[in-house]
Amino acid sequence: MDPSTSKNPSNESAQSEADSHESSSFSRPVDAVLRLRALEALRHKEFRLLWYGTIFTSMATWMDSIARGWLMYELTHSSWQLGLVRGVQAIPTLLLSPIAGSAADLYSRKTQMIVAQLADVVLYGWVATMIFTGQIQPWIVYVTSVGLATVQAFQQPSRASMVSDTVPPKYLTNALGLNAVVFNSARSAGPALAGILIAAFGTGASYSVQALFYLLATFWTIALRADNRAAPVGKGHGGPAESFSRNMVEGWKFSWRNDEVRIGLLIVTISMFLLIPFTTLLPVYARDILHVGASGQGMLLTSMGIGALFSSILVASLGDRMPRGVVMLGGVALYGILVMIFSASTWYPLSLIAMFLIGLCHVTSHALIQTVIQSYSPPEFRGRTMAIFHMTQVILVIGSMAIGGLAAIIGARWAATSMALTGTALMVAISLMMPKARQIR
Repeated sequence: MDPSTSKNPSNESAQSEADSHESSSFSRPVDAVLRLRALEALRHKEFRLLWYGTIFTSMATWMDSIARGWLMYELTHSSWQLGLVRGVQAIPTLLLSPIAGSAADLYSRKTQMIVAQLADVVLYGWVATMIFTGQIQPWIVYVTSVGLATVQAFQQPSRASMVSDTVPPKYLTNALGLNAVVFNSARSAGPALAGILIAAFGTGASYSVQALFYLLATFWTIALRADNRAAPVGKGHGGPAESFSRNMVEGWKFSWRNDEVRIGLLIVTISMFLLIPFTTLLPVYARDILHVGASGQGMLLTSMGIGALFSSILVASLGDRMPRGVVMLGGVALYGILVMIFSASTWYPLSLIAMFLIGLCHVTSHALIQTVIQSYSPPEFRGRTMAIFHMTQVILVIGSMAIGGLAAIIGARWAATSMALTGTALMVAISLMMPKARQIR
């Protein structure tokens, strides 16, 4: 199935709207900036509104990665509960993602995003209020963790699917690259802002700003003109709209039967289970192998983040000019090789370089995987395929547990090396046994 053959009326309207909007709404300097190749997708008003909202949701999400753990540790002083509060968030993702994907295809994506973001405002606001009034308890943190994960399970497929609804197909890679720029910038800026707020005003201040950011994101979402509701599968094909359960089953069937989508999901699953979990062992590398302590570990993550940001800009600039299949396979295979180099390194500068390149490979390959899945999914299936894509986050949790257990038996370096070697070998096998994977454009 060629993505160019899947017609999307909203894409056409987005194109015409952007063309007319350029001459009427922007001053010449701003228009000149938006004409830069790396910013092509931002010339389309609907994507621009969606992108502005993504800035605020990404910042709030990364702020929460610091604030939630800090709050729980303040309340319990328990490392075990610190890990548990993270673990409970995987449950809604696993159980609800298929349902959320069907909802994104059957009902208004815009409405689902608005409801989800307002729910985030309420949940973050509740925690902030409990902190300021001195009534915060660990059970509140657990309840809101599950609640936020539930909301995210519904918000992510709708937001991801809306990208394809707001730009023409030829700008999709650029749009996803720009989203990756936001996400990876927020990965650095969000925790930093949360840390400053917590140090200066307490955890409640961070939660208040997180609620504010989601409220601002909601305003941008409301401003979207198009509802971008996808027609239910079966509508227009001589039969009634399918039941919700059958709709979910059809999503899985489509993902399996479509070669390009199946290959993309296979590659991301291998990456999530065998490669990315090595970051779980970074404290071991920093303390016992590289002897650089917590600050050195922070620099390793910063180096990876810089590589990811650089890669985001690269993907946004090149757009659909990259051979997607070759870059997906090569990027993940190189990721595995770099993890092996990192595992073998006892020289800190080499480890920093390896982490930079790992960040580059990660974002390049995963941005293209998302592009392939969205490009080869018709609008009526896109929410479900993106929900399955986001379910791979659960695979990451399982992979992190696996590498931790393996490291306890054979050591951190051998655990990471063996899993990375397996992942690289599987990429080579896919390349040789599935020629179509290399041919994906």
